[in-house]
Amino acid sequence: MLRGTGHGGGDARRRALEHRRSARRRLPAWIWWLLGIFLLVGLMLFVLHHNQKEQFRPPVVDNGSEIDEVPHAKVNFTEELLSSTSFARQLADQMTLAKAYVILAKEHGNLQLAWELSSQIRNCQRLLSEGAVSGRAITQDEAHPIISRLARLIYKAQDAHYDISTTIVTLKSHALALEERAKAAIVQSAEFGQLAAESFPKNLHCLTVKLTEEWLRNPKHRSRSEEQRNSTRLVDNNLYHFCIFSDNVLATSVVVNSTVSNANHPQQLVFHVVTDRIHFGAMSTWFLINDFKGCTVEVRCIDEFSWLNASSSPLVRQLSEVETQGYYYSSGSKNPEREIKFHNPKFVSLLNHLRFYIPQILPNLEKVVFLDDDVVVQKDLTQLFSIELHGNVIGAVETCLESFHRYHKYLNFSHPTISAKIDPHTCGWAFGMNIFDLIAWRKANATSLYHYWQEQNSDLLLWRTGTLPAGLLTFYGLMEPLDRRWHVLGLGYDIDIDDRLIESAAVVHYNGNMKPWLKLAIRRYKYIWERYVNFSHPYVRECMLH
Repeated sequence: MLRGTGHGGGDARRRALEHRRSARRRLPAWIWWLLGIFLLVGLMLFVLHHNQKEQFRPPVVDNGSEIDEVPHAKVNFTEELLSSTSFARQLADQMTLAKAYVILAKEHGNLQLAWELSSQIRNCQRLLSEGAVSGRAITQDEAHPIISRLARLIYKAQDAHYDISTTIVTLKSHALALEERAKAAIVQSAEFGQLAAESFPKNLHCLTVKLTEEWLRNPKHRSRSEEQRNSTRLVDNNLYHFCIFSDNVLATSVVVNSTVSNANHPQQLVFHVVTDRIHFGAMSTWFLINDFKGCTVEVRCIDEFSWLNASSSPLVRQLSEVETQGYYYSSGSKNPEREIKFHNPKFVSLLNHLRFYIPQILPNLEKVVFLDDDVVVQKDLTQLFSIELHGNVIGAVETCLESFHRYHKYLNFSHPTISAKIDPHTCGWAFGMNIFDLIAWRKANATSLYHYWQEQNSDLLLWRTGTLPAGLLTFYGLMEPLDRRWHVLGLGYDIDIDDRLIESAAVVHYNGNMKPWLKLAIRRYKYIWERYVNFSHPYVRECMLH
């Protein structure tokens, strides 16, 4: 039984094995169908891809083939234009001639011809531009169509009696007309610039009005002003004295503020300000209601100087004459060639000439520094008082680094009075920041010398106007040169002053028409002046000065 059972079990195992083998033989049929489909699709894709590669394969070009492209050699297009045989030169010449005929055609009303010429000029410009950008020579095939069309149009213009002689005459008349217009524009620009420089901005006028109202409304200001007149500091030669002659309140304030701000001991500084009757109240009020680090500021009116009259001053006498008034104050002029700047009334204002009367204004002082109202102080100026002037009256910075600033450029040396007494090659110098030895001044009687030269120039033949020529003559041989860094000029007209020179300067001067308080000021330098303006002051804010 056991053997039979074992035999039966063996059969069962054989049947199961055969069953599994038969199952394996049926499964590959599905797989083979799938594999067959995949192989077929893959074959089709391969054939399609192969055909595309063959289609787009780049042609093989033989190195010796005639279709090889030779790169263009770069050419110098400037040389091409200068060459008499190049097509670029022919195009340029034709274009220049065509432009002249465009003007003639327009003048004669032939707008069609002018339009045709302009069209070909644009084509010519386009071709020349392409040649310049690509750096290659213009070929005959490119240039010939344009040159031919321009030649036909130029012949058409010549046939319309626009010949060369007519062209020359017309162009010459155009050049003369443009020259006249340029001259007129220059004169007009100078007049407008001078008007702008002479004008008093409305915001500064607003400040003056408000300060004058304050002066008239508050009697305490007037009493305080009178008290200051009796201060012993005003005549103390142990202190440092400065004088300013101006009718501009804000400009004077900047001068004082910048001086005390850069002084080591501002309490030892005394300022003597002289203004006119109109601005006296405003100027006095400003320096009474503002503190400038403990310095003393005295404000005086020019009308107080009774000795400054027609009998003692040639300038006062000349200003009363009708001819002088007409020269400086008339709105028109009989001489159209006049130089506008020399007819500025500012040049003959008494305030501007008070610098020649400093010993009379400050009779008790020995040394004083004179400052114009268009300067800004950047260093301590008390060191000026210790400079040795070697017996000279004035210390000044010379300006003859260039030949323009020598005496012969300011004075008329064809006049015998000048040529007999003055060396024309003497170095010029600058007003605006000067140290005066008043003892030496009185000894040399320099004010009398100024009167002498003003009398000699009553007909304006020695110099035209201004204080500098009079100063050059008055202090001839009495001037001590100072280091250039004490006084840097030109911030009112020169836009190219070296920044290092400005930074090293003790005083910078806005001489010229572009004053820092005007809209036409040079923006590059304006911030130097604005640093010393008190924009937080109520009156300044109300007048919108910033």
